[in-house]
Amino acid sequence: MPKAMSETHAADWYALHGKMPRLYVPAAFVAGRELALPDGPARHITRVLRMGEGAPLVLFDGQGLEAGVRLADVSRKQTLARVEAVWSGSGESPLPVHLGQAISKGDRMDYAIQKAVELGVAAITPLYTERGDVRLKGDREDKKLAHWQAVAASACEQSGRAVVPQVHSPMPLSAWLEERQEPLRLMLHLATGNAFDRQDRPAAVALLIGPEGGLSESDIAAAQTADFTPLTLGPRVLRTETAPVVALSLLQHYFGDL
Repeated sequence: MPKAMSETHAADWYALHGKMPRLYVPAAFVAGRELALPDGPARHITRVLRMGEGAPLVLFDGQGLEAGVRLADVSRKQTLARVEAVWSGSGESPLPVHLGQAISKGDRMDYAIQKAVELGVAAITPLYTERGDVRLKGDREDKKLAHWQAVAASACEQSGRAVVPQVHSPMPLSAWLEERQEPLRLMLHLATGNAFDRQDRPAAVALLIGPEGGLSESDIAAAQTADFTPLTLGPRVLRTETAPVVALSLLQHYFGDL
């Protein structure tokens, strides 16, 4: 992999070409070489955006690098892009937050993941909790996980992030709690009345969001045993997909880059 160019090259690329599509392509970017685009991005470029040879766009590899490319060959068989510049992405928060999100039905989970990624979350684990009414097994769980990871990648395309946060396989809350090493661990719990008042910046944060019915007493006890501090976000009850947006905004305001 070549040495990444400075962020000045990114600014120069956008200044030269203006606003353009930005797509996730998990591949090695090498300046001066051509890259065959995967079927998904290729179809989007040719059939949706209707871009032709010579058109500029930006790709990111999901690991922190971006590339300014120009379409070199657009045909039914393949779509090739020539890499003209490579640089380090600059959209990552200085505060790593691992979100443990109770699985919710339908679009609510998609919304929670999408907005968490936009707000700089570093990792997401969907959780099975006592009051959660979603249980996934086998192929259904695999398909959901792939879908959620695609939601995260799409949110990166929109928000300007070059690192795609990993959406981990769903697991029981108890297993997730056992893995936690973050120095600051918070769980949303309306009944506590504990407002956010921490002053020093933590190295990393674990954030627990319960299901629509809230965390059960046993879930709360287990989280407290794992050194999670109960936190309330005001007197109004937030939906499970709204709570991570508010909590992450608060954390990014105090300790991140918001």
